[in-house]
Amino acid sequence: MLGNFVFSNPTKLYFGEDSLKYLNEELPKYGKNVQLVYGRGSIRKNGIYHKVAAILKANGKNIVEDGGVMPNPTVEKLYQGCRIAKEGNVDLILAVGGGSCCDYAKAVSVSAHCKEDPWKKYYLDFEDVDPDTKIIPVGCVLTMAGTGSEMNGGAVITNHGSRLKIGHVFGDRVFPKFSILNPVFTYSLPRYQMAAGFYDILNHICEQYFSGEDDNTSDYLMEGLMRSLIHSSLIAIKNPEDYEARSNIMWTATWALNTLVAMGKSTDWMVHMLGQAVGAHTDATHGMTLSAVSLAYYRHIMPYGLEKFKRFAVNVWNVDPDGKTAREVAEEGLLAMEHWMEEIGVVMNIRELGVTEEMLAGVVESTLIMEGGYKVLTQEEILGIFKESM
Repeated sequence: MLGNFVFSNPTKLYFGEDSLKYLNEELPKYGKNVQLVYGRGSIRKNGIYHKVAAILKANGKNIVEDGGVMPNPTVEKLYQGCRIAKEGNVDLILAVGGGSCCDYAKAVSVSAHCKEDPWKKYYLDFEDVDPDTKIIPVGCVLTMAGTGSEMNGGAVITNHGSRLKIGHVFGDRVFPKFSILNPVFTYSLPRYQMAAGFYDILNHICEQYFSGEDDNTSDYLMEGLMRSLIHSSLIAIKNPEDYEARSNIMWTATWALNTLVAMGKSTDWMVHMLGQAVGAHTDATHGMTLSAVSLAYYRHIMPYGLEKFKRFAVNVWNVDPDGKTAREVAEEGLLAMEHWMEEIGVVMNIRELGVTEEMLAGVVESTLIMEGGYKVLTQEEILGIFKESM
């Protein structure tokens, strides 16, 4: 295990088919005005909106509507949400939806009463929240498994004007106070979004797994999470209403990014930087931007972390190492991963997401370079990875 660390996670989870009823236990802890955050209408069609609204009204809450959150929340939407929160004198932000709604809710929670421009302060300068800034508490009712945003402080915002998609990981005070996870709420998700969520989960784990070579407890935990996800995803892709598979996937998504498995790790996150750059230029689905660039990235850095890639192949993908070199085993593992990606139906190249050769220079420019992985990339290497991903 690396260095010294502090682990804390203040989010309370309610999990299962009957979990929505526990909203009745949480709502009395907050004031009258609730900013109800949701997307572009799917929760009205599937009835979840009406269930949540009924509970809010039964608890005497005033609903401050904030719908229309897009899959990649924009800075303009963030500013709008801040106005809604201030004008509505909001006491609680309740996000009902997937990771984009949860991310957006957290961004609004720290930005509504920020005295500076939140985009500059949090996303360009990466400053912390000032101690005297009022943070509006957030609760989540999850309808899509993937991001893990229901139990962390992350909030990703897109600025189309500057071609940037940036995430800020805030501290404990910004974590959702509670999250409600009902696997049944994920049944109506379109297959494309479901598969994107599956890959997002795997990549969250990989970003933390492919860093460090020490004998780390977190790596053992991650291998188990990945095996569970792979198994359950192949069931769910054939039968989206298999409760056991969907519940395991939802639980895995939460533990993939609630900070637990990052303990004692340096962590990588370069695939996310590559994918988010693609998303900033195309507005493509987040999980699909990751799937489109990850294989080229992993094949590029594999020689620098060969032993971990070999372990990944054996412990996650059941590759038999007998009579093979470490590189052969590692390559077979990535091939097995590629076959799984094809089976669940994720996007395998950035051209399918709308990237053209003419756009590559701009996408490279939008890519933030991270440390923590086996190789710190140069811009030339980033361009090569994008070309490999075309």
